[in-house]
Amino acid sequence: MNIKTDKVAVIGSGSWATAISKMLLENVSEINWFIRKPETIEAFLKYGNNPRYLRDVEFDTSRITFYSDINQIVNESDILVLAVPSAFLPVIFDEVVSDLSDKYILSGIKGIVSEESLLVVEYLNQKFNVPFEMMGIITGPCHAEEVAQEKLSYLTIAGIDENRAGKFAQLVESDYIYTSLSDDIWGTEYSSVLKNVISIAAGIAHGLRYGDNFHAVLISRAIQEIQRFVDAVHPIDRDIKSPAYLGDLMVTAYSQFSRNRMFGTMIGKGYSVKAAQWEMNMVAEGYYGAKSIHEINLKYGVDMPISETVYQILYQDASPIRGMIKLSKLLK
Repeated sequence: MNIKTDKVAVIGSGSWATAISKMLLENVSEINWFIRKPETIEAFLKYGNNPRYLRDVEFDTSRITFYSDINQIVNESDILVLAVPSAFLPVIFDEVVSDLSDKYILSGIKGIVSEESLLVVEYLNQKFNVPFEMMGIITGPCHAEEVAQEKLSYLTIAGIDENRAGKFAQLVESDYIYTSLSDDIWGTEYSSVLKNVISIAAGIAHGLRYGDNFHAVLISRAIQEIQRFVDAVHPIDRDIKSPAYLGDLMVTAYSQFSRNRMFGTMIGKGYSVKAAQWEMNMVAEGYYGAKSIHEINLKYGVDMPISETVYQILYQDASPIRGMIKLSKLLK
């Protein structure tokens, strides 16, 4: 991996993909950018910004080569940064016929490939033979909206190969982006899924008018739940209180920018799941994550009252009011 010469590609067109592109362009002269819809590319080139997300971020489009063909961008790039909803990843990558095994792939996807109940790194390894050493995870705590405003933000880059992870960290560091490294690609990725599920629970509680006292207990119990799960599925020495775990949970559970919290708030206020999804017109990764975590945990049997409550409300038509009352007693 050579950060001076390697071509970097961003796969995705949402707010996180836009924020990552902004970060990269602070350090590299040009990037490749995959956007599935040609009409979105046309609008981007016309107006100089993403027509749908973070429209206040202006780009010098002469420094961007846009692609709507996934194989073409893969062939012409050395580093791939994935920033699409997990549910859409197979839709895009099922079209890939190019060899991915020699690409360095960073996942900024905070979700599980639901059909297979696989982490993104597991999906890429099993389907495309990408070695785990050639993959990394981008995790927070970091909201795309604050990156757009150039507010001080922190990223953790996790990778088995610390040298590669460190070099990629250099590509996104700036005056307003600080980075740290981790070797825990499984724990950080599972934690990023779980924090979205738990943030839906926080939103449901908010929609039901639970107060700060309850939320404090919810989050303190939630980080214990995350630790139990990640220690069960991938037992290594990790500090669950570090920003990649606790920090990412807190920012997603409390922030006004959190779409998972917003989704949960709407459920708590009485919206059906479909109505909330339609009203938001954005993907709340925790919705898919709740089902995947439930199915994975059938194997491990970890005590996960918060995640299970969210699953029951979203997929088993459990009453949000009754579900949160029951959960509140379990959190004592």
